[in-house]
Amino acid sequence: VVIASLAMSAILFFYIVPLTIVFFIYLTNILLLMHQRNSEIEADPLSDVWDRARKTIASFWDVYARIWHGYELHGVENLPEGPGILVYYHGAIPIDYLYFLSRLFLWKKRLCLSVADHFVFRLPGLKLLLGVTGVMPGTREECLIALKNGYLVSISPGGVREALFSDESYQLVWGNRKGFARVALDAKVPIIPMYTQNVREGYRMLKERRFFRRLYESTRLPFTPPYGGLPVKFRTYIGEPIPYDPNITTDELVEKVCKVNFLFSFQTKTAIQALISKHQTIPGSMWKALLERFDKRK
Repeated sequence: VVIASLAMSAILFFYIVPLTIVFFIYLTNILLLMHQRNSEIEADPLSDVWDRARKTIASFWDVYARIWHGYELHGVENLPEGPGILVYYHGAIPIDYLYFLSRLFLWKKRLCLSVADHFVFRLPGLKLLLGVTGVMPGTREECLIALKNGYLVSISPGGVREALFSDESYQLVWGNRKGFARVALDAKVPIIPMYTQNVREGYRMLKERRFFRRLYESTRLPFTPPYGGLPVKFRTYIGEPIPYDPNITTDELVEKVCKVNFLFSFQTKTAIQALISKHQTIPGSMWKALLERFDKRK
């Protein structure tokens, strides 16, 4: 009984925060449904009618971000006034991205549309929340329409695969994903790199991956549950835009984005390694990430 109790306590300790996040997400959708019914709202989820609800949601997650991760957002001035494509590193749980969306809306009252994996739309009971927060499947046509309408569009080329199989070394797991570069060239918009410090120290995946990798590749479903949830320091950095260049090819643009995906205005590997060394311990360390909550010098 004692051993079983200790085992259950350990499991709850490692999974309680991810489960709490899932609970809050579903609770948010329920509150939106209640708001829709009470106010008899029939408008498009992206319309301004929903801004009050969006502000309430953003305020809740921003408070959560400040309390649990001491969240900071740097480089908002690098976002263009018009449309653009944000490219970011995908953590085990993209909670840092949710923090970014919330603070961007509170600071700039700006909605960034998010490209999500198809499995997200199979999750039951989240349709209204996905619509109000601007989450979309991300076909080429949808992205081009969103950019034409002046929205920022965000995408993680690594997606679920990067979430599952990257680790505290922070390697990009993009494969041959180049669609975002083609969309940027077609829409003639800049690409803006974004990265959150310590995102892998906050939430991690199990190390044994061979079986889970085969399982994911055959089903395209993330069976591996993330664990962790330590209140490590999160800082999201938005880099300088890579402007549209009519003379650049898709492959060159992808390579250029890969080089600056972590860290912003530097265009060479040497500069990126120097900046990663400055902002991120490699391999990542949970304890150092926790101690950064108390480091006021940064």
